[in-house]
Order: sequence, then C-alpha cells, then structure tokens
Amino acid sequence: MTQTIAPRVRTLVLLLLGAACALLAGAGPASAHAAVTGSDPGQGAVVQEAPARISLTFSEQVALSDDSLRVLDPDGKRVDTAEPSNVSGTTYAVGLKPGLPDGTYTVAYQVVSADSHPVAGAYTFSIGAPSKTSATVSQQATDDGVVGWLYGFGRYMSYAGFIVMAGGAAFVLACWRRGSGVRPVQRFVVSGWLALTAATLALLLLRGSYTGSGKVADIFDLSLLGQVLETKTGAALVSRLLLLAAAALFISVLFGAYDKREDPQEKRDLTFGLAIGGVVVAAGLAASWAMSEHASVGLQAGISMPVDVVHLLAVAAWLGGLGGLLVALYRAPADAPVDAPSVRRFSRVAFGSVLALIATGTYQSWRQLGSWSAFTDTRYGQLLLAKIALVAVLVGVAWISRRWTGRLLEAVPASAEREMARVGAGAEASGDTGAAATGDDRTGTDTDKDAEAQPDSEAAAPEETASEPDEAEPADAERAAQLARQRAARDTARRKQLRDADPNRFGLRRSVLAEAGIAVVLLAVTTVLTQTEPGRTEQEAKAATSPSAAASADAGASGALTLNMPFDTGGEDGKGIVTIDLDPARVGDNEMHVYVERPNGRAFDIPEVKVDFTLEAKDIGPLPVVPDHIATGHWSANGVQIPMAGDWQVDVTVRTSDIDEVTVSKNAQIG
Repeated sequence: MTQTIAPRVRTLVLLLLGAACALLAGAGPASAHAAVTGSDPGQGAVVQEAPARISLTFSEQVALSDDSLRVLDPDGKRVDTAEPSNVSGTTYAVGLKPGLPDGTYTVAYQVVSADSHPVAGAYTFSIGAPSKTSATVSQQATDDGVVGWLYGFGRYMSYAGFIVMAGGAAFVLACWRRGSGVRPVQRFVVSGWLALTAATLALLLLRGSYTGSGKVADIFDLSLLGQVLETKTGAALVSRLLLLAAAALFISVLFGAYDKREDPQEKRDLTFGLAIGGVVVAAGLAASWAMSEHASVGLQAGISMPVDVVHLLAVAAWLGGLGGLLVALYRAPADAPVDAPSVRRFSRVAFGSVLALIATGTYQSWRQLGSWSAFTDTRYGQLLLAKIALVAVLVGVAWISRRWTGRLLEAVPASAEREMARVGAGAEASGDTGAAATGDDRTGTDTDKDAEAQPDSEAAAPEETASEPDEAEPADAERAAQLARQRAARDTARRKQLRDADPNRFGLRRSVLAEAGIAVVLLAVTTVLTQTEPGRTEQEAKAATSPSAAASADAGASGALTLNMPFDTGGEDGKGIVTIDLDPARVGDNEMHVYVERPNGRAFDIPEVKVDFTLEAKDIGPLPVVPDHIATGHWSANGVQIPMAGDWQVDVTVRTSDIDEVTVSKNAQIG
C-alpha cells in the first residue's frame, strides 16, 4: 500500500505546485499600492500658457529619486529643470524650463509607494493646442518582466519558508515533542529556514532593479544595493536576516540538545525556554513584513501592524503545523509514529489559529476595502473573495480530518488490548520453547552416555573436531547478526504495513494531504493579494480621477475651474475628496463652492474647511476665504476676489476632528 501511495502523493504535490505557479504567473504585473489621484495640468488638458511646474497627487506618500518625474517635449527631450520635491502631503512637483513652445507634452513618473511597491505611468497634456509627439515611454513597468517575476517568486518563497519553519517548529514543541528526534521532520523545518534565508537574500539583491530600471544587469549593482539598505524595505530585509541567525540557533537546540535531554525537569525547563524564544523570533520575523508593506501605511497603521503580526503567526501555526503533520504521517519511522493525542493537540492549535485568522482577517478586510462594493468592483476584493473561499474549503477538509482523528482515538483502546493479547501469546510460546529446550538437554545427556560406550577410535573423532566450532564462531556470529537485521527489517515492514493498513490512519493521511494541497494554492493567492492595490485605494483613485476628467471638459467650455483634491487627516473618517468650484475663474469677483465627499462619493460634513489663494510669482497671498456651510458636504462663498491672472496655488485646509487636520494644495491657471 505504501508503494502505491507515494507516487500519488508526489503527483498531487506536483500538480498543486504547478497550479500555484500558474496562479502567480497569471497574476500579471503587481498593481501599485499608491495610485495617482490628481495631476496639474490634468490628463489631456490644454492650457493656454506654459505652467511653471508639473504636480502629481498620490493616494499615499511615495519615495522619489532624481528621475521619478520626467517631462518630455514633442521631440522626446526632457524639459524639467530640477529634482522632484514634495510640495505638500501627497503632492509632488517638478519645475519646467521657461518659454516652452506649444505642443503636446508627456509626463512620466516612476516612484515607490509607502508599502514598498513601484508605481509607474505616464500621461499627456498640451500647451496652446495638441500636436504630434515622438516621445515614447516604456509601457512595461519595472515589476513586469524577468526581475518582476523573480521578485514575486522570492516573495512567495519567503512566505512559504516562514510558514514551514515557524509552523513546523511549533508543531514539534506544542503537539509532538517526539518529533524533535525524527529526521524527516527535522529536514522539513530546516528546509523552511533555508528557503526563507535564500529568498531574503535574493529580495535584497533584486530590490534595487525591481524599483528602478527593471534590468537583470542591475541586480548585482552594489551602488543600488547601498541605496536599498537606506530604505524602509531594505531595513526590514536586513532585520529579517539577523533574526534568521537567531532562528538557526533555536533550530539547532530544538533538534540537538532538546532531544538528548532525559531528565523530565530539564526537558520541561528547556521546552519553556524554547517556547518563549521561538515566539519572540517568529513575531520579529512577522514584523519584518508588517513594518514594510500594507499594514505600515494608511488607516490606523499603529493598530494594523500588530494585527498583521498576529495574522501571520496564526497562518504559520495552522498551515506550517499542517505541513509538519503531513510529514509525520507519511515519513515518520514505523517504530515512532505520530500518535492520536498529538493529532488532537494539533487540531486544537489549528482551531485557535482559525479563530485568530477570522478576527484579524475581518479587520484587515475592512481596512483595505472600506466598502462592500469593493469586494466585486476591485481586483483586490475579488482576490480576497477567492482567498475566503479557499479558507472555507480548508476549514471543511480540516473538519473531516478532525473526524478521522476522533475515530483514531476510539481505536486506540482496542489496539492496546490486541497488543496485550499478542504479548501474552508470545509469553506462552516462550514457555513452550523453554520446555522443548529442557527436553533437548535430557536427550543430549543420553547421547553422551551412548558415546561413552563407543570404541576408542570412534570416541577420538569428537576430540579431533572439537576445534571446528571455535573456528566457525566468527562466521556464526556474523550470520546471527545478519539474521537479526533481517528479522528487524521484517518486523519494521510488518509494523509499517499494519500501521498503513489502519483505515482510520489512512483516511487521516488523505484528508491532511488534501488540506496541505489547498494550503499551497491559498498561499499563492495570498502572495498575489499582497502585491495588489487595495480596494480602498483603487476606489479612491477612480473617484478622484473620473470626476476630474469630466470637470476639465466642462471647464474648457464654460471657463469655470474645478479642482479635486483627495485628503487624509489620519483620524477616523479622515479620508475623503474636497472639490473646489470657482466660477468664472477670472480676475475680479468669483463664486466659490466647496464639496466634501467620502471616497465612495457620498457627501459628509466636517467641522471646518478653509481655502487660501497664493500667487507666488508676484508674492501675493495667501488670500484666505472662509466659506459658509450650505448643506451636507457643501460650503459656498461669494465675491471671492482674484486680483490678477497667473498660476495660483489653491490651499484647502480640512479638519475632521478637534485634532485631525490636513492641508492639500493644487495649482491652477486663473484669469
């Protein structure tokens, strides 16, 4: 039976790994987690005079390099004058050369979002009138291609390695301590450590090219590596390597000194020490993800990072322990099989992990989606639904495994009775053998008496052959040792055959194998999910850009000015979009309307909103305007004076609570 199971196991594992790789390969380029929510001039806009600078507003803060913002003229030549800078909040700008001729200009940007993912794109605007342009911008993002694929695979391997290492060690300590001396389990945990270490080193080398040029040749560029070490992601990867050194010490003690301890008190003390040290190291490793990815930015980052650590630890305890159990069921030696109580203990650990995953996953879903519609309207929400479905299936299969465990526990007393009966039968057989040996001795005595009656010549024959047994002793000892080894091998094979023939254990092995297969695919979906733009950010970008484009078209026809500016004060209900309507947007009296909406487009009130107009070129302003509240999410002011035409900076201050306040800015040509 074992010979037929092993090929099936290998085939199923290969199929599941292939499905996981196909899922990763079909994921496409990783969507950036920061999105462009506004630009000045806007996409496709036609301005009458050349602007002094180009500004972009993102959904979160981003990291800039010298070439993060580039502006190309119709001939493809750069016309930006300086390094890009942070104007205010999440708005970044780069200056333009004076006296730009009419035509269509291309704005290309390449930045790194606060949660470590590259953001790249381009758009065009025109001065005077649109024209043909020869400017070309690569449509392949840095996270697409060989380097992007390698980086994505490295992320998958790092997650898998952490789960195998942390979960496998937790399974040994919490559920099956005899496993510390089982070689297949040792190899399983060590393979997780090796995978995580290799993946971390690879990510550190790939990071510079991944967020920069995307070229394979830049992977080993030491100058890029130095720049990576100065970033938040680089610090997280270095911290992970240092913690992996501590994890190596933990593993060496768990599979070395711990297994050799025979004194119960010493073993209990060492178990307690390993448990504390293991939790600290595992939590530190989990924090290296939390401090550099989704959890570290956006709403309630101070809460989301600890929640993310708990989430990762629960995943490792469940899925990594499941892998350890699978190895124990299929590869543990016949004389030290994993017992039913150990499986029951793991079942309790897995149940607690599932509860923790439900609690932390619910919070993370709310934080990353923000609305029910994001489940179906965004790619992040769709992937999250797939993940939830896989978790539900995994829990269902785990329930089946729990039933097999219960049957295995019920079968233990009957097995013990059969074993006692077998031992008793063996004792009786030993007694019969002893009696037979006594009979042989008596027969031997009679034979000796007969030998005395033989002639001297015949009696001398035994004396001549007396030395033959001494010479044959080495051969007999070697033969006896060989027979003993064969007998032990037969006994081991018989015990393994009997163990594998147990229908309860066989059913448990199949259900645990199915769990492990689903877990492989679940891990692939989770990895893709971490590289996908959160639903909340995607919806905010759509809400900010779609109305902006329509407003720009209206402005060209009527002369009115509409500015959309996303804001985030950091507090509860601190995110939204403030819209400024200025009509007729000319020198003299103007009518201004201010609208405040949530990211989903619903109007809401805030305690205070103020607007300032500044013309830096003429050193005019800021000119403050305090609009009157008209209706929910709507403020208005009449007689807003614009003294002269120019490139005006419009600053809007929004306050969502007594302490949560932010100012967002945008430049606009007025007059």
